[in-house]
Amino acid sequence: MPVFLNTQDPGFEDAFRALLGAKREDAPEVDDVVAGIIADVRARGDAAVIELTAKFDRLELTPETLAFSAKEIDAECARVPEAERAALEQAAERIRAYHVRQMPADARWTDPEGASLGWRWTPVAAAGLYVPGGLASYPSSVLMNAIPAQVAGVGRLAICAPTPGGQANPLVLLAARLSGVDTVYRIGGAQAIAALAYGTETIAAVDKITGPGNAFVAAAKRRVFGKVGIDMIAGPSEILVIADRHNDPDWIALDLMSQAEHDESAQSILITDDVAFGQAVAAAVEARLETLERRAIAGASWRDYGAVIVVRDLTEAAALSNRVAPEHLEICTEDPEALLPEIAHAGAIFLGPWTPEAIGDYVGGPNHVLPTARSARFSSGLSVLDFLKRTTLARMTPEALRAIGPSAETLARSESLEAHGLSVRARLDGLNDKMHGG
Repeated sequence: MPVFLNTQDPGFEDAFRALLGAKREDAPEVDDVVAGIIADVRARGDAAVIELTAKFDRLELTPETLAFSAKEIDAECARVPEAERAALEQAAERIRAYHVRQMPADARWTDPEGASLGWRWTPVAAAGLYVPGGLASYPSSVLMNAIPAQVAGVGRLAICAPTPGGQANPLVLLAARLSGVDTVYRIGGAQAIAALAYGTETIAAVDKITGPGNAFVAAAKRRVFGKVGIDMIAGPSEILVIADRHNDPDWIALDLMSQAEHDESAQSILITDDVAFGQAVAAAVEARLETLERRAIAGASWRDYGAVIVVRDLTEAAALSNRVAPEHLEICTEDPEALLPEIAHAGAIFLGPWTPEAIGDYVGGPNHVLPTARSARFSSGLSVLDFLKRTTLARMTPEALRAIGPSAETLARSESLEAHGLSVRARLDGLNDKMHGG
């Protein structure tokens, strides 16, 4: 059974803090193993990647077969049923339309002193997109990573999608094709992250790596950060639903299970201002767990990390939600827009009873790569901005330098950086010489 909490109970605060502090990442100690894999790939390149792929994915490759050929991609795409192709195409179209609107504008202006200032945005030159293989092989993740990169104008995109036992997911390859990615490597794990970060004889290094993965992938991303950029270190999925009694308990139960079925370490929380409704949702969850295909996973998640929290009112619900800073937040109330201004921290917000979180996973438009483990307090989901760099621009005129240069010289001296100050003073002296005919 999940935890049942009520904000009016004497021990609520301690129980809520325990819920927030629960360690949901039960990964083995993998960092030393990952460090060895990265060092091996850096030292031996293709040979190390090929050996590790044979060891972990039971797949024998050569440098020539590390990537799918165009003919292989064509053949796999042809296997996709028409209904799934149409759904993926609609998803790609909606995701692209949403992310096009995220493109920021360059700016340039002249300030009162006559200095020309501004910024411009330019894409990273190359990005590597990681797509998990096996049971967690999701074509939607391809679209969510590749399309923002393509919209940003990234010049070279490469996907690493492991194929354990040689079994490819046709939908993943179709998603790559729809996203404009032609290079798909059939490798995974820490070795794929190392290859993307440092390059091998066959795999060209990239500037940024994005995409979810297991504990080994996450540890590898941590280790290569600084050599390349990364999106985030994602933890187990999570959803928080704020719901009043004006909802179908079964709908809310299914929304909670939509994340619980991802992973035994996922977390689903309901916050409601109605005790009876909270009990009805919990009963609906138990009924659904009798029939769900992934009931073993969802049941363990709900049992170990699930919670139903009863609050005095919706303002208190919003305050608790902000403390959780959930990856996904559903506001299923009579007037969700009225509660929205009170929400400060959430990766993605789904408003109203007709907006299940699953829409956001596939076809809503916003990105589903989102901050977890309370990191929505300080970070955002994946976007076009993750594949862009902002470069500042400045151009001084003689008049502008005369107006602001002395302050720069003074501050340089205060920091004991003599050459800094002299580089400004030399120009100011040059201006004075010109003024006096020197």
